[in-house]
Amino acid sequence: MTALLPYLLIFPLLFATSVAIGNGTKQVPVVIWHGMGDCCCNPLSMGSVKKMIQEEVPGVYVHSLELGGSITKDIEHGFFANVNELVYMACIKIQNDPELKNGYNAMGFSQGAQFLRAVAERCPNPPMKNFVSIGGQHQGVFGAPYCIGDNVMCNSMRRLIDMGAYLPFVQKRVVQAQYWHDPNQPEEYKKRSIFLADINNENKNNPTYKRNLLNLKNMLLVKFNQDHMVVPKESSWFGFYKDGDIDTILPMNETDLYLEDRIGLKKLHESGRIQLLAVDGDHLQIPRSVLVNDIIKKYFM
Repeated sequence: MTALLPYLLIFPLLFATSVAIGNGTKQVPVVIWHGMGDCCCNPLSMGSVKKMIQEEVPGVYVHSLELGGSITKDIEHGFFANVNELVYMACIKIQNDPELKNGYNAMGFSQGAQFLRAVAERCPNPPMKNFVSIGGQHQGVFGAPYCIGDNVMCNSMRRLIDMGAYLPFVQKRVVQAQYWHDPNQPEEYKKRSIFLADINNENKNNPTYKRNLLNLKNMLLVKFNQDHMVVPKESSWFGFYKDGDIDTILPMNETDLYLEDRIGLKKLHESGRIQLLAVDGDHLQIPRSVLVNDIIKKYFM
């Protein structure tokens, strides 16, 4: 979803995991994927995050994904694209980057989080090691995403979702429709969702998704307690509304996705490889102290 640029400026993101190479060590590289309305290299957001990682982890290589061949296209693809094609393009970029050939850590912001999870499920080579999801929507959203500003892309996205998120031409074109999850139409969602229902094994079961996700060393899920962009906010922790009941939100371990272990969440959780972190604040409002003390020092140093 929309990045809150002032808060990204305070990200002191460190991935201090290292791998032995010859007689020395080399930091595990990092791949980052931005959210809606942002781009790979904005100096006030992802550009700043990339710079900070490199400053805090000397020698680390950071690949901030740019899809479409230009900054303009990268921003546009956050609203209008086939997400499956975006994930495929991301996989190719990762595979073709020689700096990532021995594996990498991944960090996704907002909708970039579930897109990177799709990369982990669909593209196991090179391997993703640690996956950090910051305000992702892993069970989707049921509410039009808030978009800063009155602009053509935001307004067009809202209008198309209002017309019908599961209409074929909307599904294939509007990014946010592809992780739209209507609890009042569970069968329609499973049948019509071309992205989220697939990566969550809601319709056809793809055992490779589960097998690949189980190769992760850690999956860290960050939820914002006052999140008004992710509806419901529990989606950041794989929670969601009970089918047919928008007054009841099930935690991750009570959802069918977990209980049936469709993508390996239960096994990851039981083996201690899923960590949940709640942060006070709205979408992407994460303090430096939380990032350093509760995320980085605990999981990556």
